Amino acid sequence: MKGPAAASPSEVIREGELEKRSDSLFQLWKKKAVVLSKDSLSLFSPEAGKARGGGGGGGKELRFGSIQKVDCVERTGKYVYFTIVTTDRKEIDFRCPGESCWNASITMALIDFQNKRAIEDFKSRQEAAEHAAAATRDRRLARAP
Repeated sequence: MKGPAAASPSEVIREGELEKRSDSLFQLWKKKAVVLSKDSLSLFSPEAGKARGGGGGGGKELRFGSIQKVDCVERTGKYVYFTIVTTDRKEIDFRCPGESCWNASITMALIDFQNKRAIEDFKSRQEAAEHAAAATRDRRLARAP
């Protein structure tokens, strides 16, 4: 696979375009080519998104491990506005045409990622507890006459 979709080895869920509010003084909306995968949202300049020859500049990856939530969904006129809140409390504002449902796609992918991570954490805690119980049992048996 070539271009922005090749940026992440994870399975691509969706590709398209979003507008991101810049951090500059004027807070202008800038178009971004985006690739949503099972573990991240990658943003590229529109030129990099159209150039299928090997990636390109302007790329930024928002890994779901660093995203807390998708927040502040508001529909006004033809746009849906939403904010991605990172684990370090940074807010990144986006907008998309209402019919594109990008906010829902990102939210569902984030929830899926968080659920899988919660199951993995639970299993690892359960295994650690089982190992600790087995070690305690082995120590008791070692002390038995």
